[in-house]
This record gives sequence, C-alpha cells and structure tokens, in this order.
Amino acid sequence: MTVPPPIAMLAELTHRCPLSCPYCSNPVALQGRQSELDTATWADAFQQAAELGVLQLHLSGGEPASRPDLVDLTRAAREAGLYTNLITSGIGLTPKRLDALEAVGLDHVQLSLQGTHADLADRIGGYKGGFARKMAVAQEIRDRGIPLTLNAVMHRQNLDDLDRTIEMAVELGARRLEVACVQFHGWATLNRAALLPTREQTEATKRKVAEAEARLRGVLAFDFVPPDYYSDFPKSCMGGWGSTGLNIVPDGKVLPCHAAETIPHLQFDRITDRPLREIWYDSPAFNAYRGTDFLPETCRSCERVGIDFGGCRCQALAIAGDAAATDPVCRKSPDHHRVTALLDEAMRDADGADFTYRVAPR
Repeated sequence: MTVPPPIAMLAELTHRCPLSCPYCSNPVALQGRQSELDTATWADAFQQAAELGVLQLHLSGGEPASRPDLVDLTRAAREAGLYTNLITSGIGLTPKRLDALEAVGLDHVQLSLQGTHADLADRIGGYKGGFARKMAVAQEIRDRGIPLTLNAVMHRQNLDDLDRTIEMAVELGARRLEVACVQFHGWATLNRAALLPTREQTEATKRKVAEAEARLRGVLAFDFVPPDYYSDFPKSCMGGWGSTGLNIVPDGKVLPCHAAETIPHLQFDRITDRPLREIWYDSPAFNAYRGTDFLPETCRSCERVGIDFGGCRCQALAIAGDAAATDPVCRKSPDHHRVTALLDEAMRDADGADFTYRVAPR
C-alpha cells in the first residue's frame, strides 16, 4: 500500500505533572525526569518531522510546562516551520512565561478543564487551587489574543455540568471546545466505575452538543468524542493506524498512537537510534496494522471498513485480547458482549466508587 506522510505529531515532552487526574491516559508505568530527551534531541526530532511532512506539532505531557526548556523547544519547533499547539493544564504558565512563548511564536494553546467550579475541578484534578490558576491563565491567554481551545474531559462526575462548560468556553474566548468523554486506556481503566457515564447522560450530551453547535456556529467550534462503549460503531484508529500521525514519548520511542505501548508484541524504535523517516515508513510496528488486510472478514467485507478501519487496535487488545480483532465496540463484533459486560459491571459498581488518583513523577 502507498503510505502518505504524517501531518501531525504529538511530542510527549514529559510525564511529570502537578495534577493527579484519575482518567490520565498516559501509561500505567510513567517515565521519570532522567528518561526525558534533552533539548537538542527534541529540536532535531522537530526538524526531522517537518522534513517528513508533519505540519502540526502538539507539545504535550504530563504537563509540558514542567520542562524548564519549554520556550526553547517551542522556538525550535517554529524554526522548523511547524504549527505549535501547547496542550497544558495551565499550571506553571506564569505571565512572564506566556510572554516568552508568544515571543517565540507559539500558535495555539489547548487548556484542559476538569470542572466549571473549584470544588469540582480541584477534586477531579487532585490539586487544590488548580481551578483558580487555570482561570487566571485562560484570561492571560485571552488578553494576548493567542487562539485557545478548551479540552473539557467529560465523564460521569461532570457531564451534568455541560451547559455551564459551554458557557465558560464562550466567556473565556475559546475558539474551540473539545467535549472529550474519557477513553478507557491506561490509568483510566482503574476508575471505570467512577468515570463511565450513564446511557442517559450520554444521550443528553449528544443533544446538548448538537444544539450548541447550531446555536454557536461562527462563535465556537466543537469536537465531540462520545463514550466508546455506547456506540454502535467504533471510531477510526488515528484515521487508520500509521496513516496520519505519530507520537514521541519522553524517552524517544516513536509510536503510531498514544496507547500503542499496551500492545506487548510490538517493538518501537527510538528517535535516537533511527531516523524518523525510516521509522514511519519501514518499522515493523508502524506497518503491523496499516491498511485493512490484517482485519478479520467481519471488517474486510463491511461497508464501513474505509471509515473506521476496524476501530482501535489497543481497545481490541484490551477487551478482546487480540489487537488484530474487530474493535469490540462495534455491534458486529463477535466480542461485543464483552463491552456489554463492562458496562454492566461499571454501572453496578458506580454508586460510591472512589477515584484512584494518579501520582506522576515530579
């Protein structure tokens, strides 16, 4: 098959983070400061990405502001010709640091939102004072005119507050709101009962987002990620495994998607050991699930195969035990009953379920 160049790259600069979010999608085993790539290696990775065809760079973590060289990294990305998006909790972004980031050409900020008031947001994020700091940073971003996306991670504990979330996005001058329902990878699986919304919440959310999209057209754009477990069909896996984007994690491993390391039989190359172009086009891990030939007949003969590519490989492994299987979210999957069982279990255990907070390296 003909493999197009990637258009986007997620640079996970660090796993360090001041928050303790129970839905964290980073791996269960986090990497510490000693494993992180240095400034020069990241800068070289950005240049290689641009030469490969990447247009958008997402600077993420953990909390990327935990890196003292964040301004230098942003400068290096802009010098490579990449559009830069900072994905952040806002904690660690002082006015002085925002001035410096703006001066080196930061294009966009994506600010996470755990809740619409301090009691809720600080409880979910596990960080007292986090909400107040986030609101101050949002105002600083607005005052500078830096384009802002709010990433509202939604779940059982805050979906009923969606109307206020939408109002806040408008008040803060955001151009886009991500209504991103929790996906159960990594640490989030430990909190499924506390986080999985009810079917009623999910249906109400769909109606509210559709109404708000129509009402706020031209004011606020929406990205809606519904809960997988209530869907009839799966979402496409990164637009197809190894087709549009790639991730580099703190120690330099290059992945086809954020959760790819959960597939244990794949071996991932490091940017320090092999050029990014070779990794993208030639590595066995990136070629493992490209296209659709690996899929079972259930998918290959389906009219949706070119839409969802059989769904998420990591979810297929996590639920069905086989990364090459049809994503069990799909109603046509022979393993769909496993999703129903997970739903039943989560709803049974939901009342009184407490968060198991993530403790990230500092």
